[in-house]
Amino acid sequence: MNSEKESIIIKLKESGCRITKQREMILDVILESRCSSCKEIYIKVAKVNQSIGMATIYRMVKELEKIDVLSREIYYK
Repeated sequence: MNSEKESIIIKLKESGCRITKQREMILDVILESRCSSCKEIYIKVAKVNQSIGMATIYRMVKELEKIDVLSREIYYK
C-alpha cells in the first residue's frame, strides 16, 4: 500500500468511516486514474467488481470530500 493511500485511509478512519474491501477498491480506482465523474469511477470499478453499486461510489466520494481529499467541482460553460 502506498503512503498516499495509507494517509487517506487513516483520515477516513479518524472521521468514523469503515474501510471495506469495496471502499478500498473505489479508492484504488480514484488514485490510479483521473476520473471526471462518479459514473467514470463506477465504470472502472464495475470492471473489477460488478457488485458495487452507484450509491456506494457516491457515498465514498462524499466521505473523501468531507475529509478534504477530493473535490467535486461542477463547471458550466
